[in-house]
Amino acid sequence: MKISVCMASYNGGLYIKEQILSILKQLGKEDELIISDDGSSDTTSAIVQEINDSRVNFILNNGKKGYTKNFENALEKASGDVIFLSDQDDVWVDNKVKVMLSHLEISDMVVSNATIVDSQLKVIAKSHFHMYNVKKGFWNNFLKTRYIGACMAFKRKVLDKALPFPENPKYCAHDYWLTIVGEAFYKISIEEVPLLLYRRHGKNASNGGNKSQNPLLFKVYVRIYTLFNLLKRMLRK
Repeated sequence: MKISVCMASYNGGLYIKEQILSILKQLGKEDELIISDDGSSDTTSAIVQEINDSRVNFILNNGKKGYTKNFENALEKASGDVIFLSDQDDVWVDNKVKVMLSHLEISDMVVSNATIVDSQLKVIAKSHFHMYNVKKGFWNNFLKTRYIGACMAFKRKVLDKALPFPENPKYCAHDYWLTIVGEAFYKISIEEVPLLLYRRHGKNASNGGNKSQNPLLFKVYVRIYTLFNLLKRMLRK
């Protein structure tokens, strides 16, 4: 069984090496780490090249910019039987891969808990699940998901169903779409033990589960747009 870890990078030079090393030590010789870069202007590319590991595939996102399309670019290149998502600035707990794979023996997708930390990895909150009352279920997560993309792993069939992502990422972020596809079509498992140090440093691409400042009308449109695309996916042969 081959593992593909898909990471989106953009000006991640400050933290990306620590994250890459925390991932690679948990992968086998035949596994891969695909890093899709959105046109970084810092040292990201040089840092990745210095690591000099044949399992790392550093590619450029030549399509639409933004973290959702950047993740999609990485996922399209994945060749593994199991796919993990990774942000550029977190740190994986040492037994993350082993524990997540144990869930995938009986489930199609697993979402782990995370410890929320600051830029120096000092603990802000021990449990993302506790802070945001994370629960399984389609309607729970359709109305207000708290799943973190970087805490997800899933089987190839989930990815095949999810790709391509809906056209407009403004109305359907990658982790929200994967959540909805997973809950709608597959068996989801939850791991209560935090397997990720989820770094919040003020320049993150996502809001980390914090309350959105978007107006109500926008939130309604997001859900209509997502549901419309989900129905189309149901009809796809």
